[in-house]
Amino acid sequence: MAKLHYIYSTMGAGKTLNLIQTAFNYEERGMQTLLLTTAIDDRYGKGKITSRLGVSRDAHVFSPDQDLYSDHLVPAAQAGFACVLIDEGQFMSRRNVEDLARAVDTLNLPAMVWGLRTDFLGNPFEGSAALFALADELREMRTLCHCGKKATMVLRSDADGNAVSEGPQVQIGGNDSYTPVCRKHWAQSIAQSRAKST
Repeated sequence: MAKLHYIYSTMGAGKTLNLIQTAFNYEERGMQTLLLTTAIDDRYGKGKITSRLGVSRDAHVFSPDQDLYSDHLVPAAQAGFACVLIDEGQFMSRRNVEDLARAVDTLNLPAMVWGLRTDFLGNPFEGSAALFALADELREMRTLCHCGKKATMVLRSDADGNAVSEGPQVQIGGNDSYTPVCRKHWAQSIAQSRAKST
């Protein structure tokens, strides 16, 4: 029976590389995979899933208000795709996640989504919250804070490398803007940032 999987972590855990490896594993066995990514993340070009190591794959793009079920998932099931693999799941809308769950349940189309748990202020993204609520399986990928503890949070930095504690929830960036840290060092950095701004 098909399942909806959410593979989550903070930045720098290798989520995208894991997605690309998963696609390769399916394809090596002669099975087709549908790769999807959200339109908001165009760091490496529209319709590109690219890891920080430089490995890249082409993908179909969707938007938060799109009918994911009719536009992508039904055609994939009809074409005999083995599964759906989605990058940057935190940017999905609740509707997108509901469409994905519907495809798993009614089309028997397995789906795996990779994304962040929370934003730079420790708040859930809409897509992450929906995936935590609706996924059949949750799996955490791990990376380390500079202190050696497991990183569970992410810090956003300004151009000078200072942690910031305000701004829009979504700001596309990589190592230049975000650092994975443990909760203790995240809380200390956010407190210092807030103290400087008062």
